Amino acid sequence: MLGNHIAGSWVESDQAVLDVNPSDLNDVVGEYAAATEAQTDDAIVAAAEAGPGWASATPGERAVSLEAIGLELQARSAELGELLSREEGKPRAEGVGEVLRASQIFRFFAGEALRIKGEHLRSVRPGVDVDILREPLGVVGLITPWNFPIAIPAWKIAPALAYGCTVVFKPATLVPASAWALVEIASRSLPPGVLNLVAGSGSVVGERILADPRVRGVSFTGSQAVGIGVARAMAARFGKYQLEMGGKNPLVILDDADLEVAVDCAVQGAFFQTGQRCTASSRLIATAGIHDAFVDATVERMRSLRVGHALAEGTEIGPVVSLDQLSQDVDYLTIGEAEGARTAFGGERLERDTPGHYLQPALLVDTTNDMRVNREEIFGPVATVQRAEDAGHALALANATEFGLSAGVVTTSLKHAAMFRDGLQAGLVMVNLPTAGVDFHVPFGGTKGSSSGSREQGSYAIEFYTTVKTAYVRP
Repeated sequence: MLGNHIAGSWVESDQAVLDVNPSDLNDVVGEYAAATEAQTDDAIVAAAEAGPGWASATPGERAVSLEAIGLELQARSAELGELLSREEGKPRAEGVGEVLRASQIFRFFAGEALRIKGEHLRSVRPGVDVDILREPLGVVGLITPWNFPIAIPAWKIAPALAYGCTVVFKPATLVPASAWALVEIASRSLPPGVLNLVAGSGSVVGERILADPRVRGVSFTGSQAVGIGVARAMAARFGKYQLEMGGKNPLVILDDADLEVAVDCAVQGAFFQTGQRCTASSRLIATAGIHDAFVDATVERMRSLRVGHALAEGTEIGPVVSLDQLSQDVDYLTIGEAEGARTAFGGERLERDTPGHYLQPALLVDTTNDMRVNREEIFGPVATVQRAEDAGHALALANATEFGLSAGVVTTSLKHAAMFRDGLQAGLVMVNLPTAGVDFHVPFGGTKGSSSGSREQGSYAIEFYTTVKTAYVRP
């Protein structure tokens, strides 16, 4: 059994998390220790005790540590990408790409550690100077999901470390191997207690993190229901919180769109990585003049998608991550048909050479915006199509959701591109690009029910992991 990382040591437990390959249910990736309440408390104590030393480390020292982590991730990307794909189910190329993305994130924040800015102002009072300083928030709890088991931890851990915070990291129990590998690499470059790993359930590990006043902030990525609980718990004790809670992301295809571009954006955004992305294009909205041609061309493209073992050559779509998630996907297909939608293609359970959670990507047509399949996050390879009268109607349909993470439009018109860029109610807007797929050096986050708190990634990450101090000085 591989242990949790607390105060610089690997610690075992009498409880375990079993990591099983969704591409082959006979393949056990590993057995990992599940942290107890006492071990979670120990991790928080370790982070609190390490805090002053790490906060006082020079920007150069922190930059060197982050650079070393990023370089090892890059050097071991093939090995770690395969591990990631075994436990999460995304194709090998995507697993390797995710590890390389994590490397880029750590190396970017190595640079940001050297660019922590302040301000010096003259006071309105004679003889007084004003310094505005950024200081580390303190101990932060980082709670991450299973769908990006290295990249999302990286974009939380790296800025936390760059800005002088210490970390208690709780990964999703479905993907402990990637979290363990990341922390094992980082542990060789960091002082004991700066980064602590406590795998386990939300009811045990998560609740202890939320309840402890020594944890000054929690950054959470996951479901909206859990995110609301995080916000309530942290607000009750005046803690800081940052929430990324998914989306129901629209991709609008206008009559003037290039059909080939539209289909490519829709298929990549809706079905790649088995649709298990918070930025996935789960709602496809096509205006009347292109609707039928778009549906026909999308179905034709879907027929050629290769669904299979994550590590098999040529696989484009891997398995669903777990039986629970697979059951949810299938249930929503039933719900959609009961509400009047028609399955234009897909939705069948698939058999492959190894037992796994394989599902043919599905396209539901003849849908309306009041249907549950257009309002609730499915988080699987299921997309719906709605017919819009014109561009204005399409924009209204796109915005008619409680979520606001990512949204896109496919058009050859500069006028319409500007209209949707400005009019879409989302934190991320894509023009002639899939709604899923973002850069690591710019802000990430949404509006409405998708996000709460400051943005993640890029230089904007400093807003969450630091506090502002205003110092008045009379020499």
